[in-house]
Amino acid sequence: MKFHLAKNLNGEKKSLLVAIFLLAIYLAPMFILGGNMHIRVHDNLDSNIAWYKVLHDSGELFSPLNSTIPQIINGLPRDAYGTEFSGIQWLYQLFSPVVAYTWSQTITRIFAFLGMYLLLKKHFIKNDDAYPIRVWVSLAFAITPFWPSGMLSTLGQPLALWAFLNIRARKGTWREWLTLTLLPFYSSFILGFFFFLTAMVLLWLRDVIVKKDWNIKFLASIAFMTSLYLAIEYRLVYSLVFPKEPTSRNEFVSSKLHFWHTIRLVFKNYFLGHTHVMTLHTFVIVPLSFIVLWIILKRKTWHEDKRYMQLFILNFVLSVWYAFWFNEMWQPLKEKISLLNTFNFARFHFLRPLIIYVMFAVGCLILWKINNKWKVFVKVCLILQILVLFAANPEIYYRVCHTPSFNQFYAVQQFKQIDHYIGKPKSSYRVASIGIHPAIAQYNGFYTLDTYNNYYPLSYKHQFRKIIAKELDKSPELRDYYDHWGNRCYIFVAELGKHYAFQKTSKKKIHHLDLNIKQFKKMGGRYIFSAVPILNAEQDHLHLLKVFHNKESAWTIYLYEAK
Repeated sequence: MKFHLAKNLNGEKKSLLVAIFLLAIYLAPMFILGGNMHIRVHDNLDSNIAWYKVLHDSGELFSPLNSTIPQIINGLPRDAYGTEFSGIQWLYQLFSPVVAYTWSQTITRIFAFLGMYLLLKKHFIKNDDAYPIRVWVSLAFAITPFWPSGMLSTLGQPLALWAFLNIRARKGTWREWLTLTLLPFYSSFILGFFFFLTAMVLLWLRDVIVKKDWNIKFLASIAFMTSLYLAIEYRLVYSLVFPKEPTSRNEFVSSKLHFWHTIRLVFKNYFLGHTHVMTLHTFVIVPLSFIVLWIILKRKTWHEDKRYMQLFILNFVLSVWYAFWFNEMWQPLKEKISLLNTFNFARFHFLRPLIIYVMFAVGCLILWKINNKWKVFVKVCLILQILVLFAANPEIYYRVCHTPSFNQFYAVQQFKQIDHYIGKPKSSYRVASIGIHPAIAQYNGFYTLDTYNNYYPLSYKHQFRKIIAKELDKSPELRDYYDHWGNRCYIFVAELGKHYAFQKTSKKKIHHLDLNIKQFKKMGGRYIFSAVPILNAEQDHLHLLKVFHNKESAWTIYLYEAK
């Protein structure tokens, strides 16, 4: 007995060392390549990273509630860039964007691994000989392609659940309370933990109803963490309680799916996941989950394996909730209650990474206990899942997809050339972009009329629309996209569609641009950075000044001046 226990402990230590080594390999490309690394563009390079740099350069990190960022849309509310008490904001304040991004990824993945390992070892996979499950599921969870600026909003949930379950079991120590204290500084309330804490409240209510256990300490821990989040996110709380003016989010029309389209979305989300909480569970975890379900039903052990059944059902229910939130039946209510429009309650599916990987671990344990053949099967599945996730390493995935590297995307040297050519203080004129994301100009310090932000004044959205009105009239898709969402306040061009990254290898040309240049100039616009040539520029009151090429840039920039 002692021999087997010592053997298992030794084996687990070796597995942990190998897992840490593999995690280091996964992270290595960012440390080795630096600015030449390939990373996610959507909701990352095209927005968040530029936001952090703009806020850093503005010096407005601690500015008052009613202050603005002059560089963006003639005065973007400071609150649109979030709280100054976020750990990721401080990384970008202290380090260059490349270094900050690399360390943010590293911090998040280390604590994701630690949190899942502690949770499984303490509450779900207690068997000594099943250590490969808790180690390799933890590694798999830690290398999921999460949304970078979410930090520990989803990947920190296992660590939080470990702390809450310990407190619930009346075994909490200073470690659990320290965990609940620190997590809010490196995660987002509205992008993960609002939904997680709601789940904890429901768990507490279940204990009250089923067990008649009021567990005041458990309730206090939930209230403590919630209060801390509200204090940290005071800018968000203030904007909700004391709204100053309507924002772009007031015109959201998100619930417009018909019934069968909604059903398709249920299964798309269930089997494929969502871009912001990508789990890559399709090829290994889903088949294994149904094998486990089949065995449970065949052996009629659903009572003994109720934890697995609960996780399996909850996983599906969250996909149903996500899809039906966008069903047309909600729209009349959303029109009456603005909070349902401005706050995305569909994000309860942000709990799915936690649920999917805990379900994966519990399912593996059920098979593990059957016999040695099933143990081999479990080990193969664990290896395959890790291989799937390694294959999706950003450096591999985005390089294969021919996405620009960090340096190629922001093209700092090329935009320095443009700045030198214009030869005026950047604050003295405004620019907009065509065929590339305005975040690129923003990152390089230009003052832009266009932007991509979570929200901005609705009045500005309507002003900007006058510039692109004729282009929107040409494309019902773009018109619906701008009018009923609008977070991308871009110079939309019907000939380009919803594409904003025309690299220098592109042969695309704009033949019939129709912008309201008078409105563009009225709002302060002077120059347009276009990634593609505009053949009718002169007719549209634009004059081509110069074409900028740079071998280290992903773009060819055509500099146009408004006549």
